[in-house]
Amino acid sequence: MDLFKQQYGHAPEDTWDMGSQYGYMPWLGADMLENLAERIDTTTRERREHKMTSVFGKEETQFYEVHNIVVQHIGPIPIAKGDFHKLPKKCQKFIAKWVDICAPRALYICDGSQGEADEIIHKLLERGVLTSLPKYENNFLCRTDPADVARVEAKTWISTKEKYDTVPHVREGVKGILGQWISEPDMEKEMNDRYPGCMAGRTMFVIPFSMGPIGGPISKIGIQLTDSNYVLLCMKIMTRVSPHVWETLGDNDFVKCVHSVGCPRPVQRKVINHWPCNPERIMIAHRPEQREIMSYGSGYGGNSLLGKKCFALRIASVIARDEGWLAEHMLIMGLQNEKTGEEKFICAAFPSACGKTNLAMLEPSIPGYKVRVVGDDIAWLKFDKEGTLRAINPEAGFFGVAPGTNFKTNPNAMKTFQKNSIFTNVAETADGGFFWEGMEDEIDKNMAITTWLNKKWHIGAPGKAAHPNSRFTAPASQCPIIHPDWEKPEGVPISAIIFGGRRPTGVPLVFETFSWEHGVMVGACVKSEATAAAEFKGKMIMHDPMAMRPFMGYNFGNYLQHWLSLNAKPHKLPKIFHVNWFRVDNEGSFLWPGFGDNIRVLDWVLRRCAGEEGIAEKSAIGYVPTKASFNLTNIDLKWDELFSLPKPYWLDDIRESKRFLEDQVGTDVPKAIWKEIEDQEKRIQAMAD
Repeated sequence: MDLFKQQYGHAPEDTWDMGSQYGYMPWLGADMLENLAERIDTTTRERREHKMTSVFGKEETQFYEVHNIVVQHIGPIPIAKGDFHKLPKKCQKFIAKWVDICAPRALYICDGSQGEADEIIHKLLERGVLTSLPKYENNFLCRTDPADVARVEAKTWISTKEKYDTVPHVREGVKGILGQWISEPDMEKEMNDRYPGCMAGRTMFVIPFSMGPIGGPISKIGIQLTDSNYVLLCMKIMTRVSPHVWETLGDNDFVKCVHSVGCPRPVQRKVINHWPCNPERIMIAHRPEQREIMSYGSGYGGNSLLGKKCFALRIASVIARDEGWLAEHMLIMGLQNEKTGEEKFICAAFPSACGKTNLAMLEPSIPGYKVRVVGDDIAWLKFDKEGTLRAINPEAGFFGVAPGTNFKTNPNAMKTFQKNSIFTNVAETADGGFFWEGMEDEIDKNMAITTWLNKKWHIGAPGKAAHPNSRFTAPASQCPIIHPDWEKPEGVPISAIIFGGRRPTGVPLVFETFSWEHGVMVGACVKSEATAAAEFKGKMIMHDPMAMRPFMGYNFGNYLQHWLSLNAKPHKLPKIFHVNWFRVDNEGSFLWPGFGDNIRVLDWVLRRCAGEEGIAEKSAIGYVPTKASFNLTNIDLKWDELFSLPKPYWLDDIRESKRFLEDQVGTDVPKAIWKEIEDQEKRIQAMAD
């Protein structure tokens, strides 16, 4: 017992009173204390017998100052970094609970510093998890297990007491696609079957992070526990990790995020590419009412960076509903008129890999506008006291799809990740650079390339060099056109909301909806080709309402009603539009050039927001541009084909949309949405044949 006092500074019986100060638990019994003393005594003897340094040697021994916490079933757990006793009490309890469950070998409280990142990077380079890309400054490549490369929607669940708080009343015999519900007892069973001991032999990293500027009126705080070094590095880029989070949080509640790769040591499953994971046991679970996320088995960003879709959309959409705002899968961009100096901000919601990042960072093909990006993926929108809808980008980085990104399609993204970035499942060139499909014209055609599967390859060879869902993770602050107000705590004012998707036929380049209610209906009927960001294959057209299908945190019918409820005083509602960059002609060629020329569409959108008359004509589906009003300088278009509205197509489309809502949302569809659909169907039926 004297040794216990020597180690901890007090007698074991004093633990009852000092537990709250030092993180020890007031339930430590005499047997456990004896066991701790024996373990400490044994460790001390071993250390005395294990002499590594001569008494005359230089003072170069590497060391850490190690503190312990003691948890009920585990005993003492070393704290490799951080001051546990300085954390808010709610945080201490949260961490202690999961230490007790996951049984890590050590606890590491992150501070988000560059020194911390450098330490982890050095370790991962040594282990082979990361590969340096010496062509750039501080850029690194990571190859994952080929079984862990994308979001796993089929294994993503939400648990609430009542099933229909999570999912709509789908038609009998129909499989719902707007979220997956699991009962609380079943989820508890699944989690209890996975988490106990899952971090054995690994370090538990404690990541305090803010979504949005720390302390901002729209921002929210989370704490993520993870056993993945890769996650730690990416969370530093994608969120605001800082000790200031603890100060801002105080005794308030936070979103609880727990992640494990599911590979306790000794590892039972073969580790491929130095990437531990457990794909057969993957489960991503959310408890919205408890503001809790649990992710197990996957290290891929969409499943493991819990500040992204899990927090910023699924959990945040529930918080937004409860607090009267919106959490959406939207970009935010500013467009400044170079003649007047006036600037307008828009949000746009597209399914993954449909060009959000490219649009947010576009370089205009015509003069007149200065474009600056606020965010490329997620927007939190809240009305201020004057009724203006303001938006923040809750993220601090870009987690973008790499293939297709190049200096032609998105030069600003390319410039953003020339340093301090992490690339996942891209290819590597012999001169230490990155490569993926779409970059063929930007490197030497004879350059030797190593694929994401670590195979030799060259341009023109069969197969793909990079995985179709390979990613870049880069700090948003490095974007050359990042808006100076991108971290403004109260957000930027929004003038327009745009929906869109990949629609090869029938849907015109752009149209304006007739009203807020009509716009919500149009958003509810968004469809698009499936992308590599999900596990679905091929190019089937899928419903992706509001571009939120994989990210809904609660009943989609109630979500639509929440949108409709925002049409109330003193709210000043933005106009709603729909765009389609992807319409093709009979030969399969795109009718619209896209990329920088999308500024021509945004110019028309902003002019409509400003109330300009005479530039639109009414159609069955909304207001479409007049050809004379559109800037067509130096561009040759098949205008009539691009804006045609084939009556048979639209009759089929509206009927199919009705079937979708009847099947997938059922009695939860708001009456106002049915009215908008019925009105639109009548307008389409009245069209000339």
